[in-house]
Amino acid sequence: MARTRRPRRSMNQINVVPYIDVMLVLLVIFMVATPMMQAPGVVNLPTVGKADQEASVEPLRVEIGAEGELTLSDAGKTASVADARALVALVQDKLAARADRPVVIAGDKSVRYETVMATMDALKAANVARVGLLVRPK
Repeated sequence: MARTRRPRRSMNQINVVPYIDVMLVLLVIFMVATPMMQAPGVVNLPTVGKADQEASVEPLRVEIGAEGELTLSDAGKTASVADARALVALVQDKLAARADRPVVIAGDKSVRYETVMATMDALKAANVARVGLLVRPK
């Protein structure tokens, strides 16, 4: 039993089938993982027709000056007010036509926080539904 040795043939071509298998597996993994990475928390927002949208309402603007003076601006008309009681009465008159109209408070930078909060509390005590603070973006 003599074995004869065959001469070894050199490999002229690379076997690419294993590489294709690995790439297909990676493709499937990325296809499955991509939707999970794009939408971590999906929120279903309700849709609203054009007829249901409320027209934006110009808010009443209460301005507190550097010295604590109060003014009320409504559609370009400005009225100076003596104190918080007069301000509340004037705001209630303006809100008689539309109670859900917002009121924003614009306080000067140098005004004490206490003054702004006292004005806001007076408006809230008078049952003004929507009171907010007006700030300038940076």
